[in-house]
Amino acid sequence: MSRVGKQPVQLPKGVKASVAGNALTIEGGKGKLSITLRPEVKVEVKDDQIHVSRNNDSKFARAMHGTVRALASNMIQGVTKGFQKNLDIIGVGWQGKMQGRKLVLQLGYCHTVDFDLPEGINCVIPNPQRLEITGIDKQAVGEFAARVRAARKPEPYKGKGVRYDGERIIRKAGKSFVGGK
Repeated sequence: MSRVGKQPVQLPKGVKASVAGNALTIEGGKGKLSITLRPEVKVEVKDDQIHVSRNNDSKFARAMHGTVRALASNMIQGVTKGFQKNLDIIGVGWQGKMQGRKLVLQLGYCHTVDFDLPEGINCVIPNPQRLEITGIDKQAVGEFAARVRAARKPEPYKGKGVRYDGERIIRKAGKSFVGGK
């Protein structure tokens, strides 16, 4: 039995969960999320809890057992609290700004790097070198943050680039001059 999958997920007050066919839908104060369930797992909602079980004991069914339970838990957290990723822009003159629903970054290229915000994702820029990406879908928030970071990954010599808040970049020593004659 999956250690994660056999634990029921508690539904907090104000959160509704329903299973219709092969879809699990969770609705809360911040919005509504839905996932399509695999035929290897079965989800039941009873007594303000979500119970996940598997139909057979195959390796894939065992893997999906814990995965579906974790997805349901993340969906509940998303519709109650939401998710947030913070990014720092490190570099002289590098900055970000919002233009409507478009994120515009100046990252040392001769052009700007533009990102259209996906549906359900919000971006706040408290200062030009800091981005706060929020949303109710954990996967969408993480994917958008990764796309923004990939625009200019941190480099190991000066540490310039877009990095996650708290990310530690291992620095390399630059070239050293060895005396010549």
